[in-house]
Amino acid sequence: MAAVLELVAGSYEQVTFGYRVNTDEKEWTSKADFTHHAHTASISAVAASEKFVVTGSKDETIQLYDMKKKIEHGVLLQHDGTITCLEFHGAHLLSGGEDGLICVWSTKKWDCLKTIKAHKGHVTSLSVHPSGKLALSVGTDKTLRTWNLTNGRSAFIKNIKQNAHIVRWSLNGDKYVVVVNDVVTVYNTETASVTGTIQNPKRISSVKFLSNSILAVAGDDETVRLCDVEKEKFVCEFKAHETRVKAVDCFNMEDYCVLVTASNDGFIKMWKLHLKEELESPTLLGEVSTTARLTCLAVWKPSSVKQVTEEPATKAATSEEVAQELLKTKRVRIATEQVILEDESKPKKKKKNNGK
Repeated sequence: MAAVLELVAGSYEQVTFGYRVNTDEKEWTSKADFTHHAHTASISAVAASEKFVVTGSKDETIQLYDMKKKIEHGVLLQHDGTITCLEFHGAHLLSGGEDGLICVWSTKKWDCLKTIKAHKGHVTSLSVHPSGKLALSVGTDKTLRTWNLTNGRSAFIKNIKQNAHIVRWSLNGDKYVVVVNDVVTVYNTETASVTGTIQNPKRISSVKFLSNSILAVAGDDETVRLCDVEKEKFVCEFKAHETRVKAVDCFNMEDYCVLVTASNDGFIKMWKLHLKEELESPTLLGEVSTTARLTCLAVWKPSSVKQVTEEPATKAATSEEVAQELLKTKRVRIATEQVILEDESKPKKKKKNNGK
């Protein structure tokens, strides 16, 4: 049975493109499913949840698109300046912008639950810990900040002496990477100390963890490089496009990983990759030309698509353990206050005393 999934990309031309992928054949095909032209400036960020695709733009708005009904769902107005980053977690969306704000939105009623003055300059990137209890952000004030998402307060500030433009947690949250120009710096989550650095030949435009140790790195050239962050070295590289690669994403099939790349050349490509001890160059599964200058990328997949990852049960436990351990330390103190981002993985306990 074919998987149901769509490739979603934003462009300089202000248009969001959606392509439905047919995974039945040996060579995958992509059919144009929708175009969404709601912005009045180039699109700078895109994210996908089970029901929605959201796009951020230099026009200072976040546009909502209902993927089930294939219709516009409204616009979010809270930022003053370009929307730089968007990330879903459970029933919430986090947005960051050039105004230095991080906003937490409910995806049920699309209320802005919390506005955090996160950085003195722009917020350039944010990432939510797999547990949902913490978030990281970087900005043009040369700081890396850890946020307590139970109360929306700053838990830890690290002066990194340079303006980072990307931050990402690993899949189980025991490490994270910070990107400054062409350098990836790897941090240990529990100690917040640097465990290694990797230098890319060109300025880095996008990174994505494919496993807990393998990081896909795209930069201002046509090559995608796969880096082992534990060994601090590139273990595989391949020419993905004719011009620079702007964005990378991935999803898992039954026994292999699919790496998705988008480029200035207008192409979105899907690559088959077996995550094993000795990584081999991926093979091209399929491609589609948008004829636009692409800026950002997301993969939309409803929950009917089973996500197969390495030892998922262990990973979930590890993620939770790491978060719990962090919350005990003096570095990150979680108060028992209103939870903004709840852990969606656990069922809510029923209140006793007849619901009082």
